[in-house]
Order: sequence, then C-alpha cells, then structure tokens
Amino acid sequence: MEAAAASSQRRPLAVVVADCVNRWFQDTLKEAKSGDTSMQVLVGQMYYSGYGVVRDPQKGRAWISRAARKRSSVWQLGDKRPGYNASDSDSDDDTMEDAK
Repeated sequence: MEAAAASSQRRPLAVVVADCVNRWFQDTLKEAKSGDTSMQVLVGQMYYSGYGVVRDPQKGRAWISRAARKRSSVWQLGDKRPGYNASDSDSDDDTMEDAK
C-alpha cells in the first residue's frame, strides 16, 4: 500500500529539474546581488538564455554590464550557455543554437 501512495505523489522529472534550475537561479542571483562578479556573469547568461528564469536578454546584458565594471572580459561570455567560462571550448556553440 505504501508503494501505491508513493507513486501517486511522484512528480514528473521535468518538474523536478525545472524546480532545481529555478533554485539554482535564485541562489546565483543572491550571490550576484552581493557583488560576486562570476555570479553576475552567470545570472546574465541565465537571463540571456532563459535558464531557470523567463528569457530576458535586456536583463542579461544589464547583469553582464555590472560584472564588466570589474572585469571587462566578461563580454566574451555573455551570450554563452549558463556555466560557460573562458576555458571552455567554442566547439559547442552549435549545440546552444539547437537548444534555443
């Protein structure tokens, strides 16, 4: 009987993942607001791509601009997927286009 009750409470994997991504965005936003440049870049990337938040390229650029005040090289990362950093390969740019 417990198995039947547990299966009726299961959430679809897509819902669980969406919740995790949203929580990641909220945690990242908190760090970005406290002044962490890397997190500001990540928030910009997340807004730009709509990852964990409604897509808003204007807010993405605003967060990248904020980070660029301390580190001008961040503009090279602004339109990359969330989590992309300068050491990553550019060979995956095509996969980002497919995901849009």
